[in-house]
Amino acid sequence: MATIKDVSKETGLSIGTVSRVFNNRGYISKETREKVEAAVKKLNYQPNAIARSLSKSSSNIIGVILPHISHPFFSDLLSYIENATREKGYSLMVFVTKGDEEAELAMINRCRENKVCGLILCSGRFATKKIESNEFPVVAIERNPEGASFAIECNNRQGGRLAAQELIDKGCKNLVSLAGIKGRKMPADDRSTGFEEVCRENSVNFTCLTYPPELYDRLDYTAFIDKVLTERPNTDGIFASSDIIASQVIQVAASKGLKVPEDLKVIGFDDTLIATYTTPQLTTIHQPIKEMAELAVSTLIGLKDEKSATGCTIMNVSLVKRGTT
Repeated sequence: MATIKDVSKETGLSIGTVSRVFNNRGYISKETREKVEAAVKKLNYQPNAIARSLSKSSSNIIGVILPHISHPFFSDLLSYIENATREKGYSLMVFVTKGDEEAELAMINRCRENKVCGLILCSGRFATKKIESNEFPVVAIERNPEGASFAIECNNRQGGRLAAQELIDKGCKNLVSLAGIKGRKMPADDRSTGFEEVCRENSVNFTCLTYPPELYDRLDYTAFIDKVLTERPNTDGIFASSDIIASQVIQVAASKGLKVPEDLKVIGFDDTLIATYTTPQLTTIHQPIKEMAELAVSTLIGLKDEKSATGCTIMNVSLVKRGTT
């Protein structure tokens, strides 16, 4: 089997130069590119999807940009996306922003350099305007869809309504919603909207709180939750916008001598594995993560082949009752 050294020898170019051609990095003359393409064809050298795309307008690579990889929702989402792309004969190029806005443009440039056939853009701060003029389609999942070719969201408002109704049905009188990042407008904000609607309809005391962006970036909400429970000692029901927040509510409650669900009932959102690892197990809103991932991949491939219309799909959620209510 031919190697990059064989391509280098065949062309008379250095391995570094051949590598730059494969990865489309830096200035590459037309003559150099043609030499490499001819050698690749002669030697039947196919190192990866990038090399196969040298003479094509795009590759079979799908880019994915995530704000986190440690967050259970995004790790599950990525796993399902990977399964779907592999089944369809595509490869993934994964980027994680970790709240670093300056890195976003570099990520987009990497996508362009590697001729991705499309990009799946997940919830986060990513500036979609940076990719509006690029040549590949964009599917947004659970984030503002401006500039995207297609958007996929779960029914966040429905989720908030289901959570509030469950807490009220279980006898809660003083409710708190922890569902939203302060200063960031996202589709998930509708969870608090639905929660508030049901509380008002039932004349129940409630408070909807947002949390500072740095807590989301660190995924550590314990101090914030402790302050909420200290300042609102009568709270008997909490709806958290993710299972990871809800699991920390359970931990903080225990540290303050509160029993769940006797003293405090808790509902999360996402229905990730963490919901079954808490004690008691977490009542949560099931988000159809697998279906959202599969739809994102099939839609993106359809957009690439001009077989799919642009728009937005809202997917239903459901309540999964467990021990915290």
